[in-house]
Amino acid sequence: MVEESGRRKRPNILVTGTPGTGKTTTCTALAEATQLRHINVGDLVRDKNLHDGWDDELDCFVLNEDLVCDELEDQMEEGGNIVDYHGCDFFPERWFDCVVVLQTDNTVLYDRLSRRGYNESKLSNNIECEIFQVLLEEAKESYPEDRVVAMKSDTIEDINRNVSTLTDWVRNWHPTS
Repeated sequence: MVEESGRRKRPNILVTGTPGTGKTTTCTALAEATQLRHINVGDLVRDKNLHDGWDDELDCFVLNEDLVCDELEDQMEEGGNIVDYHGCDFFPERWFDCVVVLQTDNTVLYDRLSRRGYNESKLSNNIECEIFQVLLEEAKESYPEDRVVAMKSDTIEDINRNVSTLTDWVRNWHPTS
């Protein structure tokens, strides 16, 4: 399977991080700059019913990982994708050439999530995830460490810098042989 991923002409990037770290903003700008396809997994789950119902406490759909992976398989093998999702440990390792973990200062994140109207349980759960760097650890455990990069995402300047850095990376990317 690794040989197949080496045949891709364009890279696949996973952008992950706690909700509110700027994943969708970053992915949208990066897709525009690189002409890669932006896949927002949350939207995909909602639009194609790739879930097992609704979690009232966390106020979100219960993602069905198998359905999501089945839905994305062909696109990912083709390459040229930016996948936008807060989790990363269920995607096949072979899919991604770069895994970006966006990180945001807790006070900034708290304000962003409060403005979104997150309930107290969901808000504290996400802040704790950020404090304990749960998503960075998950990425490091799920992918080769040389593919994982943490990027600060507190301000629009940080996001612009991240998009610029990632755009350069995409332009210089070459398929592995």
